[in-house]
Amino acid sequence: MRSHVLRIGLIAAVLLSGCALQDDVYTLDHRLSALERRNLDLEKQNRELQQLNRDLLEAKKNISSRVEGLDQTRQEDEMALRAQYAELAAQLDALRQDSQTLSGRLEEMDYLVNRKLKGYEENQQKNRERMDRLAADSAVIQKRIETIDQYLNLEGAGARKSIQPSKPPVKAAAASAAAAKPASDQALYLEAKRAFDDGRLKASRKSFEQLIATYPKSQQADNAQFWIGETYYREKWYEKAILEYQKVIEKYPSGNKIPAALLKQGLAFVKIGETNNARLVLKELIAKHPSTNEAAIAKQKLEAL
Repeated sequence: MRSHVLRIGLIAAVLLSGCALQDDVYTLDHRLSALERRNLDLEKQNRELQQLNRDLLEAKKNISSRVEGLDQTRQEDEMALRAQYAELAAQLDALRQDSQTLSGRLEEMDYLVNRKLKGYEENQQKNRERMDRLAADSAVIQKRIETIDQYLNLEGAGARKSIQPSKPPVKAAAASAAAAKPASDQALYLEAKRAFDDGRLKASRKSFEQLIATYPKSQQADNAQFWIGETYYREKWYEKAILEYQKVIEKYPSGNKIPAALLKQGLAFVKIGETNNARLVLKELIAKHPSTNEAAIAKQKLEAL
């Protein structure tokens, strides 16, 4: 539109001037056409630029939206990470507190265990001293008994010598030889057990001791040693019974009388008022022989202590 107006104006100016030539008119027309084309190109470029600007604005809007979304996502992720960190920190504090509590309990248990071990060692030392005293007393008593036996044997020998003939008969000698021959371990065991059941405790003990001395490797040796302890327990000589039960534990560790010896040893400690030692012995019985009847009895006894 503007080009046509300009063109008409130029033509009018030329005609009015009257001095323009035909070539000038052609040149002007050519220039006007060029200007018109250039103007069209500029308008096209302007439209393209406007479209490009709109595209850029839309892209910018999309980018801003995406940036806002990413920022929101980042904030949410950051909040989630902070929450996880706070939770982990709380768990770590709880673990530290549990660790401190466990450490304190372990120290307490270590103290109690050491205290009990110390008490056990002291009790063991007292028991050893008591057993040593009992052993010394037993040795003195045994020596006195031997002296009495020797005196009685001498008196009996003198009496027999006065009434016996100078040459005993052959049957009497044979009987004496048969009596000198020791009985079998089974026969000695049955004889000693019958005496125990009849209440003849000293005779029973003597037969059991003879069995152990004559047949130390007998299968009945551990049983015999246990019943020796039982004779003292029946006589209420509990300290001596404890010593004899200990011999069962030490000399016959693979025998079948270990649980019974531990149980009766614990009961003997109860009888003399040594409840701490009784608990230790009964707990040892339960720990080492848990499936035995003696262990069940020991549990009941521990509950009553």
